[in-house]
Amino acid sequence: MIGGGALGAATVYHLRRLGAGEVVLLERDTLAAGSTSKAAGGIRTQFADELNVRIALRSLEEFERLGADISFWQDGYLFLLDREDDVAAFRAALALQQSLGVPSRELSPAEARELVPQLSVDGLLAATYCPRDGYATPEAFVQRYASDSGATVLQGCPATGIELRAGRIEGVDTPRGRIPTDTVVCCAGIWSKEVAALAGVELPVTGEARSMWFTPADGGLPARLPLTIDFSTGFYFHREGPGLAFGGRERALEDVAEAAARRLPVLADLPVHSTWWGWYDVSPDWNALVGEAEGPSRFLYATGFSGHGFQQAPAVGEHLAELVVAQEPTLDLSAFSATRFARGAERPEAFVV
Repeated sequence: MIGGGALGAATVYHLRRLGAGEVVLLERDTLAAGSTSKAAGGIRTQFADELNVRIALRSLEEFERLGADISFWQDGYLFLLDREDDVAAFRAALALQQSLGVPSRELSPAEARELVPQLSVDGLLAATYCPRDGYATPEAFVQRYASDSGATVLQGCPATGIELRAGRIEGVDTPRGRIPTDTVVCCAGIWSKEVAALAGVELPVTGEARSMWFTPADGGLPARLPLTIDFSTGFYFHREGPGLAFGGRERALEDVAEAAARRLPVLADLPVHSTWWGWYDVSPDWNALVGEAEGPSRFLYATGFSGHGFQQAPAVGEHLAELVVAQEPTLDLSAFSATRFARGAERPEAFVV
């Protein structure tokens, strides 16, 4: 197993749960040190792609089971919509979500402001909300799953090579020596492209940087605050301890500030005490790359989640583990194979923040 973020931890947990035998997790830095630790921690079922909704529901079962151990606050997700096309797309997605058992619903701008009284609803046409959604602490999730797995975790130990013979994997080279194995699972985020190249596999994943900021003040916002997203601009915010965490699609605060001040005016008066940034691992259609390479044998991967890796980790980790042990998958994720692009079978996810 290569990559010690949420997906890697979830995969080794499920591998051990399914009786895979000895499992080694390689992390070049420390557990959750990469994109996982920089994630907003959002967990939602409101997607446009049916597979993503099914993954979200399966993962949500695990997040709800872990609950307070990972600081899972189930205060909902609130999408704010100010464009007719977006309203139509979200209404179609609501019908899909509800058919699969998701308790999402459409709200009027006035109803959205009941949830977040400080909102400016100028220009809003509608909103959508799901009370089962929320956010958690990604680092706590990783530590819990890695610990519960009982796997051998080697931190500060990158994979430097993958040994191949006659189209089969024979081992992984590391600074601490060779690890004999016939199976490699790659969950290395934006570095998955480089890891896959060690095995002669091409994964079309690139990095897109995203920033977040923290204010220790809350501007009088409710204690039970949904993770709120102004969809057209990408500006979002949620509770972070006594204060607020917020971000957007832009890297610079001044670029996010305009949308923030327009939709949540009180935020303009709050002090910003810290900032951080991390990578989205992005695929060509902004949807996940999950599967097993056609060659060499037994090279599996999960990357390209475009900001959804943490929240989809429980179900995708389970799926990878099932592929490794040749068990019938709980979810059929074959449509997410990286080979879809060569087949002209792109599968775009419309609701990317």
